[in-house]
Amino acid sequence: MQFLDQAKVYVRSGDGGNGCVSFRREKFVEFGGPDGGDGGKGGDVILECVANLNTLLDYRYKQHFKAKKGGHGTGQNKTGARGADVVLHVPPGTEIVDADGETLIADLVQPGDRVVLLRGGNGGFGNARFKSSTNRAPRHANPGQKGEEMQIWLRLKLIADAGIIGLPNAGKSTFLAAVSAAKPKIADYPFTTLHPNLGVVRIDGTHFVLADIPGLIEGAHEGAGIGDRFLGHVERTAVLLHLVDGTLDDPALAYTTVRGEVEAYGAGLEDKPEIVALSKADAVPKDELKTKARALKKAAGRAPLIVSAASGEGLRDVLRALAAEVASVRAEGAKAKRGRASSSRGWRP
Repeated sequence: MQFLDQAKVYVRSGDGGNGCVSFRREKFVEFGGPDGGDGGKGGDVILECVANLNTLLDYRYKQHFKAKKGGHGTGQNKTGARGADVVLHVPPGTEIVDADGETLIADLVQPGDRVVLLRGGNGGFGNARFKSSTNRAPRHANPGQKGEEMQIWLRLKLIADAGIIGLPNAGKSTFLAAVSAAKPKIADYPFTTLHPNLGVVRIDGTHFVLADIPGLIEGAHEGAGIGDRFLGHVERTAVLLHLVDGTLDDPALAYTTVRGEVEAYGAGLEDKPEIVALSKADAVPKDELKTKARALKKAAGRAPLIVSAASGEGLRDVLRALAAEVASVRAEGAKAKRGRASSSRGWRP
């Protein structure tokens, strides 16, 4: 399945129907008078978060969405039909951004979240609305109001508990495949991963979602390599796992390169808890591995974990460290939710 995490679409709500100018004319019925009905309301533009989607691929082939117009009013005080709404289904974690690419309109995180983006135009009044004691036969009605239109960006940011970052070929996809049932593409050339991958990790009776994103290189924030656009998929994570290739001559330089790109990206990623691990330990002699670990500790300010996805060395230690950070963030979120619920209830006798 193809993956698409960004799409630009045009949306327009429906126009309201026109009011009707009509007079009651029936045989053997006196005192006819005006009986023109109102126009129907135009359809709304609604965005809805659904659980069975994980990509914006539907919006690659269709970018224009228009709600239906309201029906015109008719005689016998009949109101025009309401225009049908247009509903855009998006995956959890989708942001709706204005055409300027910066103004956030809504953030749909949970399945079932809905937002009415554009309201349809109201229907016009028929001439029956204008009759009065001094105007017994009004011969005018209102036209329906015009609908609204705009262009928006849909940006998907995957919902994951932990995210893996690092240079290309640092072993990120291999790590994800080793600890979950995910099957990302793995090869011995850079930028094997071209789109984010998710996997569910289970450790010590708990589980969390782990995201693997394409590798970063120096200058990614300026568009080098694949760029840093996929960093948005780890914005919602509780913790970052920074994998550093143990076979590199200078792992400390690799660490500082990626950290520099993360800090240049911003969005709070630089403040997230980070677990540093030296990967591919099975391919490095023990003495050399210790030397590189010391250099990496000096650059990162913390002792790195030693891990090898091929042999399984250190995998459980890394997963336990990730699970602890995820559990801590979940507990804080649950506590904050309980606090909001208690404050909303207020005092009761």
